[in-house]
Amino acid sequence: MSLERALFLLASIMVISSTLLDMAFPNGYWQWFTLFVGVNMLQSTFTGFCPPKFVFKKLGIKSEAEICKMK
Repeated sequence: MSLERALFLLASIMVISSTLLDMAFPNGYWQWFTLFVGVNMLQSTFTGFCPPKFVFKKLGIKSEAEICKMK
């Protein structure tokens, strides 16, 4: 799995889980978590800065460009 796919996977898991938590415990605060994930995805589109990327790099997950260079 590439770094980019791992980031999409993490973001989708976080959005789905915050939505399910909001349905299970409807108090409105879980929507802030969903909003945080969305805003983080939006800012990383323009800046390239994404905090989970550093964690995935430490775990040894390579980007698609690095995988292509290996072939």
